[in-house]
Amino acid sequence: MNEGWTNVVFNNRDPVYLQVVRHFKERIATGRLKAGQVIPSRRELGALLKINPNTAQKAYKEMEEQRLIITEGNSPSRITEEADILRAIRSELLEGAVEAFVVSVGRIDVPVDELLDLVRAKYIEERSRSNQAEGGGL
Repeated sequence: MNEGWTNVVFNNRDPVYLQVVRHFKERIATGRLKAGQVIPSRRELGALLKINPNTAQKAYKEMEEQRLIITEGNSPSRITEEADILRAIRSELLEGAVEAFVVSVGRIDVPVDELLDLVRAKYIEERSRSNQAEGGGL
């Protein structure tokens, strides 16, 4: 259950609790966290990520408000099973990444076909590198 929690690197730009929420979303979108799966307690997460327990609490509160997680009574918190919410997570992450990319390269004034070719080549290169790092291959 603790796998993937100890290698989180936080940036200095965004509030840590929002980075924790994003980490959960990324793990859900990639299937590392499944619908209905029990997640670490707030205190456990704080210890795993080496963050203040109040920050972990704030992240959980945010995720509850977004309906990403469910906490009922004294039961452990778990990932939602609402399919529409789970589907929306991947779209949200992808749209955010594309928007940041478009804003960044928009200043360079590159023809869209050239840009798409470059994105395709870099994407394939990165996927190949990731697969090799995981012991797989293309």
